[in-house]
Amino acid sequence: VQLQASGGGLVEAGGSLRLSCAATGNIASINAVEWYRQAPGKERELVASIRDGGTTTYVDSAKGRFTLSRDIAKNTAYLQMNSLKPDDTAVYYCSADSLSWTIDGTPIVQRHWGQGTQVTVSS
Repeated sequence: VQLQASGGGLVEAGGSLRLSCAATGNIASINAVEWYRQAPGKERELVASIRDGGTTTYVDSAKGRFTLSRDIAKNTAYLQMNSLKPDDTAVYYCSADSLSWTIDGTPIVQRHWGQGTQVTVSS
Protein backbone atom coordinates (compact mmCIF):
# COMPACT_ATOMS: atom_id res chain seq x y z
CA VAL A 1 0.00 0.00 0.00
CA GLN A 2 1.29 3.43 -0.93
CA LEU A 3 -0.25 6.66 0.29
CA GLN A 4 -0.03 10.14 -1.22
CA ALA A 5 -1.11 13.01 1.00
CA SER A 6 -1.89 16.47 -0.30
CA GLY A 7 -3.89 19.59 0.43
CA GLY A 8 -1.88 21.35 3.09
CA GLY A 9 -1.16 25.05 2.99
CA LEU A 10 -1.30 28.37 4.75
CA VAL A 11 -4.67 29.62 5.93
CA GLU A 12 -5.91 32.28 8.31
CA ALA A 13 -7.56 31.36 11.57
CA GLY A 14 -11.18 30.45 10.97
CA GLY A 15 -10.45 29.19 7.49
CA SER A 16 -10.73 25.73 6.00
CA LEU A 17 -8.56 23.18 4.27
CA ARG A 18 -9.23 19.75 2.87
CA LEU A 19 -6.49 17.17 3.02
CA SER A 20 -6.50 14.19 0.70
CA CYS A 21 -4.90 10.78 1.10
CA ALA A 22 -4.85 8.70 -2.07
CA ALA A 23 -4.05 5.02 -1.76
CA THR A 24 -2.60 2.67 -4.34
CA GLY A 25 -1.48 -0.93 -4.21
CA ASN A 26 -3.30 -3.61 -2.22
CA ILE A 27 -6.34 -1.45 -1.46
CA ALA A 28 -8.48 -4.41 -0.45
CA SER A 29 -6.22 -5.10 2.52
CA ILE A 30 -6.87 -1.69 4.10
CA ASN A 31 -9.20 -1.79 7.10
CA ALA A 32 -8.60 1.65 8.60
CA VAL A 33 -7.28 5.05 7.62
CA GLU A 34 -6.00 7.62 10.06
CA TRP A 35 -4.74 11.17 10.06
CA TYR A 36 -2.01 12.14 12.48
CA ARG A 37 -0.33 15.46 13.04
CA GLN A 38 2.93 16.54 14.57
CA ALA A 39 3.64 20.07 15.67
CA PRO A 40 7.19 21.28 16.30
CA GLY A 41 8.49 19.97 19.60
CA LYS A 42 5.44 17.78 20.16
CA GLU A 43 4.68 14.11 19.76
CA ARG A 44 2.68 12.81 16.84
CA GLU A 45 -1.02 12.91 17.65
CA LEU A 46 -3.88 10.89 16.23
CA VAL A 47 -6.41 13.36 14.86
CA ALA A 48 -9.04 11.19 13.20
CA SER A 49 -9.63 7.66 12.03
CA ILE A 50 -12.14 5.81 9.90
CA ARG A 51 -12.63 2.08 9.92
CA ASP A 52 -14.00 -0.37 7.35
CA GLY A 53 -17.62 0.05 8.39
CA GLY A 54 -17.32 3.84 8.20
CA THR A 55 -17.05 4.49 11.92
CA THR A 56 -15.06 7.63 12.59
CA THR A 57 -13.31 8.86 15.72
CA TYR A 58 -11.74 12.22 16.44
CA VAL A 59 -9.43 13.73 18.98
CA ASP A 60 -11.42 16.04 21.26
CA SER A 61 -9.84 19.17 19.81
CA ALA A 62 -11.06 18.23 16.32
CA LYS A 63 -14.62 17.24 17.16
CA GLY A 64 -17.16 19.47 15.49
CA ARG A 65 -14.54 21.03 13.23
CA PHE A 66 -12.92 18.18 11.30
CA THR A 67 -14.64 15.54 9.20
CA LEU A 68 -12.95 12.41 7.90
CA SER A 69 -14.59 10.79 4.91
CA ARG A 70 -13.65 8.48 2.10
CA ASP A 71 -14.45 8.01 -1.56
CA ILE A 72 -14.08 4.29 -2.13
CA ALA A 73 -14.30 4.64 -5.90
CA LYS A 74 -11.32 7.00 -5.85
CA ASN A 75 -9.41 5.11 -3.14
CA THR A 76 -9.07 8.42 -1.36
CA ALA A 77 -9.75 9.61 2.16
CA TYR A 78 -10.39 13.25 2.95
CA LEU A 79 -9.94 15.29 6.10
CA GLN A 80 -12.11 18.40 5.90
CA MET A 81 -10.86 20.91 8.44
CA ASN A 82 -13.02 23.90 9.28
CA SER A 83 -12.70 26.70 11.81
CA LEU A 84 -8.97 26.20 11.85
CA LYS A 85 -6.97 27.53 14.76
CA PRO A 86 -3.27 28.36 15.11
CA ASP A 87 -3.00 25.30 17.40
CA ASP A 88 -3.85 23.15 14.37
CA THR A 89 -0.55 24.10 12.79
CA ALA A 90 1.42 20.91 12.21
CA VAL A 91 2.62 18.45 9.64
CA TYR A 92 -0.28 16.13 8.90
CA TYR A 93 0.30 12.50 7.98
CA CYS A 94 -2.14 9.95 6.69
CA SER A 95 -1.74 6.31 7.52
CA ALA A 96 -3.52 3.10 6.61
CA ASP A 97 -3.75 -0.16 8.51
CA SER A 98 -3.81 -3.28 6.40
CA LEU A 99 -4.44 -6.94 7.05
CA SER A 100 -3.18 -9.54 4.63
CA TRP A 101 -2.35 -13.22 4.86
CA THR A 102 0.51 -15.48 3.99
CA ILE A 103 -0.21 -18.64 2.05
CA ASP A 104 -0.08 -20.65 5.27
CA GLY A 105 -2.72 -18.43 6.86
CA THR A 106 -0.49 -16.25 9.03
CA PRO A 107 -1.93 -12.73 9.33
CA ILE A 108 0.24 -9.78 8.42
CA VAL A 109 -0.76 -6.52 10.05
CA GLN A 110 0.96 -3.42 8.78
CA ARG A 111 0.70 0.34 9.09
CA HIS A 112 1.57 2.35 6.03
CA TRP A 113 2.44 6.04 6.04
CA GLY A 114 2.13 8.78 3.50
CA GLN A 115 4.46 11.74 3.35
CA GLY A 116 3.49 14.66 5.51
CA THR A 117 1.69 17.76 4.35
CA GLN A 118 2.22 21.05 6.16
CA VAL A 119 -0.75 22.92 7.56
CA THR A 120 -0.05 26.41 8.86
CA VAL A 121 -2.78 28.49 10.46
CA SER A 122 -1.99 32.16 11.01
CA SER A 123 -3.61 34.17 13.76
